[in-house]
Amino acid sequence: MKLTKSETSLCEKDALQDMLDSEKALMGLYATALYEGSGKNVRKSFSDNLMGVAQNQYTLFQQMSARGYYEAPPAKKDMIDKANDMFKKQQKTLKSATGGEK
Repeated sequence: MKLTKSETSLCEKDALQDMLDSEKALMGLYATALYEGSGKNVRKSFSDNLMGVAQNQYTLFQQMSARGYYEAPPAKKDMIDKANDMFKKQQKTLKSATGGEK
């Protein structure tokens, strides 16, 4: 059975979520293309496109948040502290592995 356009419409929330998911996927693809690109011009193009897609993703997130479709709970201080500690440990490990820390 073939569905027509009128039979497959999305509600606003689902349409916004679909667009947000698409932008997130594009961000991943452009990031991969950026670090795989070997020419200066192509890397600049990928970088510019990545930043544009990142802005689109953020705009969609803001629209969804304003409509109550996407609620991001505030981070608790202990979660932030734990993430900072983990990052600092990783930084220290990387520095010592590359000889950056004496």
